[in-house]
Amino acid sequence: MRPYLLVTSIVFGLVAVAHIWRMVGESAALAKDPWFLALTVVAAGLSIWSAVLFRRARHRAESNP
Repeated sequence: MRPYLLVTSIVFGLVAVAHIWRMVGESAALAKDPWFLALTVVAAGLSIWSAVLFRRARHRAESNP
């Protein structure tokens, strides 16, 4: 389960970073598009959530030998 959470966190994080990079690089019009902003926030949230779950799984594995 831990490798899945790690990969999920990285992938969604990269999607969020790519969205932010695209907003900065292309135009300010994307920053005003509610769908694009919503997808960016969702991707960032899923990345953070999977990172938290990864940490919890890692701590559980360390405490239960």
